[in-house]
Amino acid sequence: MQSQPLCTVLPPALKSDWKRQLAEAISSPAELLQQLELEHLLLEHTELKTDFRLRVPQAYVNKMNKGDARDPLLLQVLPTLAEHAPGGDTDPVGDLNAMPSPGLLHKYHGRALIISTAACAIHCRYCFRRHFPYTEAQALSSQWPATLAYLQEQTDIHEVILSGGDPLVLDDDKLASLCRDLESIAHIKWLRIHTRLPVVLPARITPALLGWMQASRFRITMVIHANHANELGVDEKTALEALQNANITLLNQSVLLQAINNDAATLIALSHRLHDCSVMPYYLHLLDPVQGGLHFDVDRKKECQDNDSIRSELPGYLIPRLVAEEKGALSKTAISQI
Repeated sequence: MQSQPLCTVLPPALKSDWKRQLAEAISSPAELLQQLELEHLLLEHTELKTDFRLRVPQAYVNKMNKGDARDPLLLQVLPTLAEHAPGGDTDPVGDLNAMPSPGLLHKYHGRALIISTAACAIHCRYCFRRHFPYTEAQALSSQWPATLAYLQEQTDIHEVILSGGDPLVLDDDKLASLCRDLESIAHIKWLRIHTRLPVVLPARITPALLGWMQASRFRITMVIHANHANELGVDEKTALEALQNANITLLNQSVLLQAINNDAATLIALSHRLHDCSVMPYYLHLLDPVQGGLHFDVDRKKECQDNDSIRSELPGYLIPRLVAEEKGALSKTAISQI
């Protein structure tokens, strides 16, 4: 069936200037808390010193509940004193030992991952790459010829994954050029894009983005990162449906986060909402033990029990795989019991 013309896929509300929205993302805890009528928390959060600053687009803030200090979206982005607790790892998944070329990760058979940018639209406090040395390890800088040479030599690589940062903060000309370079390597068949932007800045899903993806010879899969059903409103649903109409395979991976989504009812609601938005649940990750994020960790025995509850409530195609990533492992580790 012929796809809709790209100019009619998106409503006017999603054709706004996404770059302007990105540039105007909130970076002040005081501004965020004042908007949410939580000024009583200002002293604790404005005095917090961190190199990993708050960053959140207004479109994401608009989905938070005013006056609710336990809002599940707010808890994902607001810096807290708990980040200074001891413990954790600055390289929790072993990225630094899996780089044959700066910014190129080759951990698993048949696929390689490109660190396309250091920038994100949102700073998630549990981010496993919050300490990643982006200055020295970006594949799209002067290292790009070396990255392409490595991919050309490794004929068993059939899929390339774009990660970061978030690859969709790059403009369409840059992404299309990157894609063309990868398309010149005959043994690469598939392109996977891991991104949070359809969830936090749906205006990024523009006709230009859809255009270069539709023109690619690659079978493109987009893995979005939604952790709670409240993240997927009307605009996000519209953006995701536009991606599906452009023949992009849509998957979701979530992170289990203490006090945010670590109960069966919340995860069931998320799977329902993802399906409403044309997205299939894919992975449910245990927290990577990153320094500064350990307060988000969960009781793993309880999560396995909750996973059993999810299985009894959902059809099989809406049940994400409960997994962990371990340094040096040849694949994600499936978690069935503790």
